[in-house]
Amino acid sequence: MIATETVILINHKQVGVDEFNAPTYEDVQKTIFDVIVGSPTFEQQVTEFNLSGKRLAFILGIPKGDKNDWEDSIVLIRGKRFKTYGPTLEQTEANVPLRWNKQVKVERFI
Repeated sequence: MIATETVILINHKQVGVDEFNAPTYEDVQKTIFDVIVGSPTFEQQVTEFNLSGKRLAFILGIPKGDKNDWEDSIVLIRGKRFKTYGPTLEQTEANVPLRWNKQVKVERFI
């Protein structure tokens, strides 16, 4: 059996505008169940740092049917803050035999 975790996704949503017509934002938290938190290989970490300058901490496996916006969001994993980066890699649900069809890269965020 594959062990999964519960993570908290924090999105920055626009909720209105102020008196100067500048957008105002609010952080919206959502609990996501059944997420795989995988450790990248050393080769993946080195390649990612060389290509993007980011220090890859985890690769998240997101369950099928998830409609959340994972790009440029904050994720709480095991009580620590991480920031997603890069595009969400999504496979066709019918072609993936397990319960997860998306991958998201995260880096440590303080």
